[in-house]
Amino acid sequence: MSRLEKSSPVIHLTLEQKQQIAQVDISINAKIAEKKIFLEDQINKATYQEREALERQLVSEIARLEEKRERDKDKIRTPATSAEKNND
Repeated sequence: MSRLEKSSPVIHLTLEQKQQIAQVDISINAKIAEKKIFLEDQINKATYQEREALERQLVSEIARLEEKRERDKDKIRTPATSAEKNND
């Protein structure tokens, strides 16, 4: 356990940071659900060729939103680091 902490130390979050992270999750989950509803409806109405393109688009959109989720969470977890990057 201590070896694990040396390679990636435990980050202690404030209550405000935990709430912000929860809000990011809620927001991204809502956006993913919105994309799924919209694109799955189109997929159901599409021809075979259109369906493949729409399915790829859905996978791509979900991946993009998941990446955004992680970036936003990282900014919350390490505010000093992201502030330093903005100053450069």
